[in-house]
Amino acid sequence: MAESFGNSFTVVEVTADDLSKNGPTKQRWIALAKSSQALTLVLTAVPEGWTAEILDIQLTGKQQRMLEELRLKPGDVYRLTK
Repeated sequence: MAESFGNSFTVVEVTADDLSKNGPTKQRWIALAKSSQALTLVLTAVPEGWTAEILDIQLTGKQQRMLEELRLKPGDVYRLTK
């Protein structure tokens, strides 16, 4: 039986395994999934070796409107930062 992704957004920060002179590369992603599933979904979208952690932050109104316009489906991920 398939598990439901839910209908809430989870913010995930990923860190590259390379160390540049400016420190490690970090990106923020959003997953339309429960936090227990968001890490796995985001890690499948980034290069191998990167690490991920859930961020306990709220989306701004502007971010929420942008995500509504994207019409993400449960289980989708989207990179918020470069």
